Amino acid sequence: MMVLGLLGCESQYQKVERKELASGEINNELFLNLELGMEKRDFFETCWQLNKEGILTNGPTELSVEYSLELPSGKSAKMRFYPDFENDKIYLMPVEFVYDGWAPWNEELSVEKLREDVIAQFEKWYGPGFFEVSNEDKSLIAFVKIDGNRRVRIFKKSLSVVRAEIVDLNILKNLEKSPS
Repeated sequence: MMVLGLLGCESQYQKVERKELASGEINNELFLNLELGMEKRDFFETCWQLNKEGILTNGPTELSVEYSLELPSGKSAKMRFYPDFENDKIYLMPVEFVYDGWAPWNEELSVEKLREDVIAQFEKWYGPGFFEVSNEDKSLIAFVKIDGNRRVRIFKKSLSVVRAEIVDLNILKNLEKSPS
């Protein structure tokens, strides 16, 4: 009886996560031929090749790769990323987006519009199904989609930056069980 009570209190996020992990489905696709579970060496080789082709460049920080893209709104942006590895394999891909030419007074390039644009871009890549999750006072809002093992979370990081985090939930859950 207690179990039923606990399940009744489950949030939409918890229900979706439990259902998707139980499905056993594996979705490792990221973008630009990168994948969750990709060996570190393969990540560097893929990025090196895309750099030689002029598709990727070095980002503004030591550990970042930069990709220029046009978002669904038609506005151009920079996408910067660099994965986290577990056992030399990608398990988490943090990605940050900023509009080209962003300025605080330009409403057309606001972080709210950028978040909408990033969600639309990710729906092109991963399909529809993002839903909103937030804390009680709605001061922290994220949009989430879970497909089997892959969770995508999108949120405003700052006044000009939207961050997306794509993680293999199976690996994340194992890391949370046994922190090193």
